[in-house]
Amino acid sequence: MESIFEPGSTVGVLGGGQLGAMFAGTARRLGYRVVVWDPDPDAPAHRIADQSFPISFGDHETRERFVDTVQAITLEWENIPAELCEWLEQRRPLRPSSAVLKTLQDRLIQKQFLSSSLLPVPEFAEVQSGHQFHQAVGRLGLPLICKTARSGYDGKGQLFVREPTDIAQFERILAESSSGTRWIAEQVISFVRELSVLVVRSTSGDTRVYPVVENRHEQGILRDSQVPAAISSSDVEVACELSVRAVTALQGIGVFCVELFQSQEGHLLINEIAPRPHNSGHYTLEVCTVSQFEQQVRATCGLPLGEVRLLSSAVMVNLLGDEVTAVTSGEGCREIFSTTGASVHLYGKRVIRAGRKMGHVTFTASDGKTAVASAQQFMSRIKKLPSAIPSPLR
Repeated sequence: MESIFEPGSTVGVLGGGQLGAMFAGTARRLGYRVVVWDPDPDAPAHRIADQSFPISFGDHETRERFVDTVQAITLEWENIPAELCEWLEQRRPLRPSSAVLKTLQDRLIQKQFLSSSLLPVPEFAEVQSGHQFHQAVGRLGLPLICKTARSGYDGKGQLFVREPTDIAQFERILAESSSGTRWIAEQVISFVRELSVLVVRSTSGDTRVYPVVENRHEQGILRDSQVPAAISSSDVEVACELSVRAVTALQGIGVFCVELFQSQEGHLLINEIAPRPHNSGHYTLEVCTVSQFEQQVRATCGLPLGEVRLLSSAVMVNLLGDEVTAVTSGEGCREIFSTTGASVHLYGKRVIRAGRKMGHVTFTASDGKTAVASAQQFMSRIKKLPSAIPSPLR
C-alpha cells in the first residue's frame, strides 16, 4: 500500500497564479499547510499560502529552503524549469513527475510521444529552418498553424499560415528567432467543436474521469466551457477512452487535462495535454462532488481519489481584461450577485491587461439550456465593453 501524507502535512506548489491559489485554498480546507513558490510577488497564491517564496526559480538557496519545508510537491504550471523539478524530485515526491513534464513541456516531443503511442493527433512536422518549413508546407499543405515548441500559452507563440503570402512572413519570424528555437507546424483541423477531458491518476494507477466539456476559444484564449458537452454517448466514450490512454501512457500522477478536436468527419484528435488542473475544469468547484483541485491534493498526498459525479449542468465564462468590471462595479455587480445559479470567482490580480484572465463566472442549472441562457445574457452585457471579445455562445 502506498504511503500517504496525512492532513497536517505541508504541501509545496510551484507557481502561484489562480490555479495555485485555488489549489492552496482547497488544500488548507483539507487541513494541509501550503508553501507557494512563484517569482511574481503579486501572484494570487502568495496571499493564501502559509508560507511563500516570491523569488526566482533559479535561486539555489531558496530551493534548499523550499524542499526542507515541504513533504510533497505539485505544480500549477507546466513550464517550471525542468532542472529544478529534477532536483526537487530527488528529495521529495513531485507529482506529476519531472519525466512527464519533460514530455509535455515541449509541444514537438509531446506530439511525437502521442503519435508513437498510437494516439490520434493532427499531422505535424518539426521546423527549425526555412528548408524544413518548405518541406512541411509541401507535405502538410495549407493552412498550417506554427507554434513554438516550448512556452507560449493563450495563443502566444503561434502563427497561422493560411495563404502563400503568409509563408514569407513566417520565414522572417523564423530567421529572426534565436538560434536553436524549434517550432512545430501542424495541419489546421476543420473542427466542429473543441473538447476537453479531466483525467486524474493516482500513484497506484487508480483513475477518475470527469465529464466531457465543450470549449470555445477566441484569439487563442478560452472564452467559455459547457458541461456536459452536447455530443453523442459514443463520442463521450471515445473521448474518455483516448484521454485515459494518453495519461496512462505517460504514467502520469495527478490531474491532467486532455484537449481534443472533433473534426468535420467526426474523428477525435488530441490537441494538447496539460499536466495540471485546467481553466475548462473550473466548473468542478460548483457542480462536482470533488473538484479538480481537491483531486490534485489527493493525488499529490497519496490519498484515495474522490468521485466525479456531476450534480448539474454548467457554463463557465472567463472574465478577460476589463470585463472584470462587469461584476465588480455599478449595477453589473448587483445584477450578477443576484443571478440565480451564478458563482463568481475573482483572482485578485492587481494588473488588468487585455485578454488576461481576471476571474470567471460559472452558471449552473438543472438543465443545459437554462445554464446557457444565463451565460448568454451575461455575455451580451460584457461583450459591449471595449476590451471584450464580441462573440456569443453557440
